[in-house]
Amino acid sequence: MRTRRGFTLVELMIVVAIIGILAAIAIPNFVRMQYRAKRSELPSNVDGIKTAQLAYDAAMDTYIQNASFHPDSSPGKKQRDWNAGSAFDTLGWGPDGQVRGSYKVVSTTTTDFLITGLADIDGDSVNSTFTATKSINTIMVTGNDIY
Repeated sequence: MRTRRGFTLVELMIVVAIIGILAAIAIPNFVRMQYRAKRSELPSNVDGIKTAQLAYDAAMDTYIQNASFHPDSSPGKKQRDWNAGSAFDTLGWGPDGQVRGSYKVVSTTTTDFLITGLADIDGDSVNSTFTATKSINTIMVTGNDIY
């Protein structure tokens, strides 16, 4: 009698099919996690702008307004440089390095303001949006699956 060693073709095909199924499940989850990590810039920057706005109000008794989105109004997948020359410079706030989001601050009344941050991390032309006011901490306006 001979002893056989190794795997049959059917056994190898089953292993390949199992690996394919696991990859089909894991890759979309991995991509979503990357999008979430990149989108996490928005709430932290909106919080930073809010803190700077409150500090500026405490010192100057007024709010700074930057009514147009900075660095531009059309965020995309690529990071962009944060250019000087906006009201954010007067406010004393600026990000460390490049940004994926766009930000604006509007004074809604003499006692309140609205900060908006938006981004399009996945490049589908649907923006994820975060806002904050003087009395409301940063909240996500769009759904959690919008990147």
